[in-house]
Amino acid sequence: MNLNKLALSSVLLFAIFLALQTSSVNAQIVLERNVRAGMQFLAGDAMQGRGSGTPFERIAAEYVGSQFMQFGLEPAGEKGPDGKLTFVQSIPTKSRRTGAEGTTWNAMGKITGSDPKLSGEVILISAHLDHLGVRDNTPGDDKIFNGADDDASGTVAVIELARALANGKRPKRTIYFVAFGSEEAGGFGSRWFVENMPVAKEKLVANLQFEMIGRPDSKVRPEELWLTGFERSNLGPELAKRGAKLVQDPHPDQRFFMRSDNYQLAKVGVIAHTVSSFGLHTDYHKSSDEIKTIDFVHMTRSIDSMVKPIVWLVNSNFRPVWNEGMKP
Repeated sequence: MNLNKLALSSVLLFAIFLALQTSSVNAQIVLERNVRAGMQFLAGDAMQGRGSGTPFERIAAEYVGSQFMQFGLEPAGEKGPDGKLTFVQSIPTKSRRTGAEGTTWNAMGKITGSDPKLSGEVILISAHLDHLGVRDNTPGDDKIFNGADDDASGTVAVIELARALANGKRPKRTIYFVAFGSEEAGGFGSRWFVENMPVAKEKLVANLQFEMIGRPDSKVRPEELWLTGFERSNLGPELAKRGAKLVQDPHPDQRFFMRSDNYQLAKVGVIAHTVSSFGLHTDYHKSSDEIKTIDFVHMTRSIDSMVKPIVWLVNSNFRPVWNEGMKP
């Protein structure tokens, strides 16, 4: 009798152990294979560095848009030939170097909120999809500036966050997922978005831009990401309370808060910050910023760590505010 009880207890303990192990594995929402697939496409040589305003930037935008469509997002771009909305928005630009008129493209999708009281409020999740293209005058044989970390990594983060949130229960607030074009050429895509917002500015609750999360930063803990302008608003601390491993930018002298698309939104009053783990590596804006330098375990973990805090944000009635004297 006692032996049977002991055997039964052992079986139950083993079953509980297996259940805990399974739940731990299933807890990860973002999959490394999907992250790798997106990076292989966007930062591979075939994309020729996704130069701002080039056909390759447009291909990148169409690729991101096609992913949004696959996940079931609603199109938020321009109308196509059939009069229906698409997932890509064409934007007229002017080259800073030549003055010539190089169109740029934003990829845009959305999930409309489910709560009648909150669905009019918008959370913007963004990154920039362009890089520096091909530079024939650069020394050495490699002329392609792949931009793996800058900013294929951020673009893939937006894709994977869209995949995760589209897979779950429809959020109470509306979410826009946008990959901006021509950030490297002067922030044309985000500037156009700000000047032609699809919603009233006061309805845009917050923007989280993702940029350069492909490698860990030795200035913070391995699992941590930093938020530009962390001290400027209460958004970062609130997300951190909900599990986001966000800390203050350890490179204040670099003024990163003002060096990404988030700043275009922050200047008009939107609470907008950039999530990053850029450790000032020497491949920045060089042809050596390639897929082989990406730490995929770190990148996957980083994106995954932001899913639950963003789910909280898009289902809450929390509205972040600028801290006193810190509005741009």
